[in-house]
Amino acid sequence: MTFPIKKTDDEWQQALRDKGAEPRAYEVTRHAATERPFTGKYEAFWADGSYHCICCGAKLFDSGTKFDAGCGWPSFSEAIAGSIREIEDYSHGMARVETVCAQCGAHLGHVFPDGPAPSGLRYCMNSASLDFDPKK
Repeated sequence: MTFPIKKTDDEWQQALRDKGAEPRAYEVTRHAATERPFTGKYEAFWADGSYHCICCGAKLFDSGTKFDAGCGWPSFSEAIAGSIREIEDYSHGMARVETVCAQCGAHLGHVFPDGPAPSGLRYCMNSASLDFDPKK
């Protein structure tokens, strides 16, 4: 799968360091690692604004779509149109749908069909893959 924004591993690592991303961000975004539940900085965070890809800055979610799913990760009911690509994921002995940034391919988390109406979706994201821009 190809993406508009391409960088080497070294360039991604440097870009994340330059943004002050948390140490686990590279492993999460570039190698599909997962942070432990209830440990991410945005899991219980409820400020108004928007959530962006920590790697490339693409806008992914508005804070109005965030909800408490009780799963331990930031959850959203709706993504910004065209911001996310979905990939079938059969790792860890289960069928899931991985979500990646449509601009740079950063692993974000997974999407499940058990969210609130009207979408019925739960975008379960890793805090380490997100950056928050407060409403001005």
